[in-house]
Amino acid sequence: MTDTLKSTAPHIHDATTFANLVDWGAQPDMQEGQSHSTGRLLFKGPNNQPETGIWVCTPGRWRLTIPRDEFCHFVAGRATYRHDNGEVIEVEAGTAVTFLAGWSGECTVHETMRNIYMLV
Repeated sequence: MTDTLKSTAPHIHDATTFANLVDWGAQPDMQEGQSHSTGRLLFKGPNNQPETGIWVCTPGRWRLTIPRDEFCHFVAGRATYRHDNGEVIEVEAGTAVTFLAGWSGECTVHETMRNIYMLV
């Protein structure tokens, strides 16, 4: 197979099950558990804008602040995002979420999740 990531339109076939992932390490700012991330970068533009890829994360809970607008299409697993204002967003396979830049709160991964994301 040719390198589809160097294409004029970078792409990954079967992104929902693609297994050739890279170890991205332990999730920072852990509060409970030992979440670990793997993924595959699809494209990163100048100054990292935009950035697209696949992200997989194992169960645990941590704090996060979203630095730029981020679109996530969750294709596996289950998680709860709790905004600092108390709003709760439950995600599971099939959920699409746009987190606006500056979104701040906690993420609790209940079942290993996979999302296809784009940061702009």
